[in-house]
This record gives sequence, structure tokens and C-alpha cells, in this order.
Amino acid sequence: MKRLDLYIMKKYLGTFFLAILLVMSLAIVFDLTEKMDDFFENQIPLSEIVFDYYLNFIPYYMNMFAPLFIFIAVIFFTSKMAGNSEIIAILASGVSFKRLLVPYFASATLLFVVFFYLGGYVIPPANEKLLDFQDKYIQKFKSENARNVQMMITPGTILYIETFQMRYKSGYRSSLEHFENKHLTSRIVAERIYFDGLRENDTTHLAEPHWHFENYIRRNFDGLRETVVYGQRFDTIIPIMPEELFITQEQAQQMTNPQLRQYIEKQRERGTGNIQAFETELHKRYASPIGAFIMTLLAVTMSSRKVRGGMGKNLGIGLALSAMYILFSTISTTFSVHGVMSPFMSVWLPNFVFLLVGMFLYTRAPK
Repeated sequence: MKRLDLYIMKKYLGTFFLAILLVMSLAIVFDLTEKMDDFFENQIPLSEIVFDYYLNFIPYYMNMFAPLFIFIAVIFFTSKMAGNSEIIAILASGVSFKRLLVPYFASATLLFVVFFYLGGYVIPPANEKLLDFQDKYIQKFKSENARNVQMMITPGTILYIETFQMRYKSGYRSSLEHFENKHLTSRIVAERIYFDGLRENDTTHLAEPHWHFENYIRRNFDGLRETVVYGQRFDTIIPIMPEELFITQEQAQQMTNPQLRQYIEKQRERGTGNIQAFETELHKRYASPIGAFIMTLLAVTMSSRKVRGGMGKNLGIGLALSAMYILFSTISTTFSVHGVMSPFMSVWLPNFVFLLVGMFLYTRAPK
């Protein structure tokens, strides 16, 4: 069976990478046609178009549609093997259908490792260049203004800023509250707050972010007693950088898996509410590579039977199922970002549903 294993694995991987080459070539042509006017209008250097955009464009979309490529590749070469009666000959020689799946899943395991590593550690840094290019030349999405920012910066300390401008690193109408045992102990309200840079601590020699409050009122609470202090300027250390006040969905795509997990835990401790996009992105980096096994099972069980008319019917059904998978994943992810569904359920539900479909088709596959 080793020779047959290698034969199937070569067909699997060869057809998969050929499908990627053909589809990505078409995607680049269509994208270039659509963005040609933007490239000429902004007079973008050819080196930036090639190395900053398309060199990062290819791995990003290749990783995104990997389950689709896997499904099409397995459907194609397995249908061809079935049409040539190769599957019938293999099963007639005494090889069980379960044993026949071994080289398929060995290839899927190889692709799982490759795309898990790419999606979690290689593509995020590349996405930073891709998104910077799009923000600079194609469509600006980065904001320099944040509104109604509220977060717990340390246990028992809550910062609120009504408006913050990144260009000047300053905000207006802010407050800083301290709690002990759920009781408010002090509250600073200021007309303006601004970031004064990082300064080295004399004791620890670590850089700490310094902030200033202007035109402030400070209230200290001691039971029923209250002390009020007015001032023009108040200097303090707040362990937060201005960039952390701006939370966008695009930032999730630029973080590696360890950075993403660390960021989610940090924002949860601060009480930040809009981290659904980051949790969804983290789950997708595990669910999408595992989709390689599900798509392989679906494709093999669908195309291993010899049918009249060749592979056209199998390819048609395969494309319809893969389109449903992508549509299902997109819709459920949208529900997660808007808080209708949990990130875990929205990302993993398509895999669960299509796994059940694959198991049903497996029971009906030729044995």
C-alpha cells in the first residue's frame, strides 16, 4: 500500500498547488484590473505594488480560501480516479475504504501544519504591510480620533476619555477613578489629558508612560467625608499607550497567535467590550486549518463513486457545497462581530455542520 499512498498523496498535493496557482493568477488579474486606476492616480512605484501589495496579497488570500482549494483539488483527482475505475480496483484488491482514506488525511495533515503556521505566525506581519498599503493608496480606514473610550487600566482603576486625537496625543473631558473593595476612593475629572512620552523609572529603569491632566478637579473620598482639590496640571503614570485607545478589526489580522492571545487577555482585564473581532480571528486560525480534514472527507466520499457522465456532476456539487461553506462562515462571523453569537460558536459552527454532512456521506460511500 505504500506505493499507492505515495501515488494518492502526489495527486492530492500536486492538484492542490495547481489549483492555487490557477485561482490566484486569476485573482491577481482581476484585482489588478480593478485597482489599475488607483495605482496610476496615486503614482505608486512598481516596487511597492509588487513587494508591499501583491507579495502579501497572495499568501493572505491563499490561506483564506485554502479549504476551498482543498475541496476542489480532492474532488477533481478523485473523480478522475473513479472514472478510470482506479477506486474500484483498489477496493477490489482487499483495501478497505477506511484504509484508502489514510493518504488523503496524511496530505491534509501536512497542509494543516503548513497553513496553521502561515496563518498564525507568517501572514500577520505581512498583513501589516498589505493593510498599510491599502490605507495609504486605496481606501483609508485608519482613524485618528477615538470617542467614548472607557477601560480598566489596572485592577480598581478606570480611565474614561470622551474624545482623543492621535495626531496631538491628547483628549478632552476625561476622568480617572480609583476603587478599593468596590468603593470609590478618588476621582479626577479634567478638561484635557495628553500623553507626555515614556520616561525611565529611577528604581526599575523601565520606561513608563507619563500623562498629564489639565484644569482638573480631584475628589478624595474617605467614608462620608470628601476632599476637593482644584488644579491647573496634574502629572501621573498611566500604564497605557495612545495606540491602545484605538481598537480596530484590522489590528487582529496583524497579530501573531501569541500576540493575539495576550492582547485579548489584557483587554478582558481592562473591561474592554469590543474585542469580538479579535476573539473571532483567533478561533478562525484554528478552525480554518482543521477545515482541511473536513473538506477532504466531504470530497472523497462524494467523488469516490463512479458515475455516468464523468466528473462534471461531482465538480458542480462540490463547488456548490464549498460556496455554501464560505457563505455560512462569512454570515456566522458577521453575527459574532455584532455580538449576536459567541465567537467560538460563530467560527466553529460551519465546521460542525459540514463534519456531520461528511460523516453521513461516509456511511453512503462505496465500501
